[in-house]
Amino acid sequence: MKKNGILNSDISRVLSYMGHTDRICISDCGLPIPEETKRIDLALTFGIPSFIEVLENVALDMKIEKIYLAEEIKNNNPEVLNKIKEIITDVEVEFVSHSEFKNMTRECKAVVRTGENSPYANIILQSGCIF
Repeated sequence: MKKNGILNSDISRVLSYMGHTDRICISDCGLPIPEETKRIDLALTFGIPSFIEVLENVALDMKIEKIYLAEEIKNNNPEVLNKIKEIITDVEVEFVSHSEFKNMTRECKAVVRTGENSPYANIILQSGCIF
């Protein structure tokens, strides 16, 4: 049995398979997930688990070199944006349109769906290199 880190076997497996520049998405409960992208569904009910709870735990277990966010988060969900900035520091941040963000999920190794029910609470994490 694992002693530390993420216990969810699907998330743990995806993170362990990721290489430099690979990407994983953490999403709210409403983001459409392409059929060809692996879906890891954690949503139990609205708000559970929250986007921030999942992001905090993934960020502890992953070397992140860059993040992608929808431009719309700036005006529509500044509270979540501020929490993201507190959790993930000293990495490049790229803002794209929400439409482009949705297209980018096709290239992610997986989308982790949370129970988050606030707008634009989605992030794509790009893997860094640990050496």
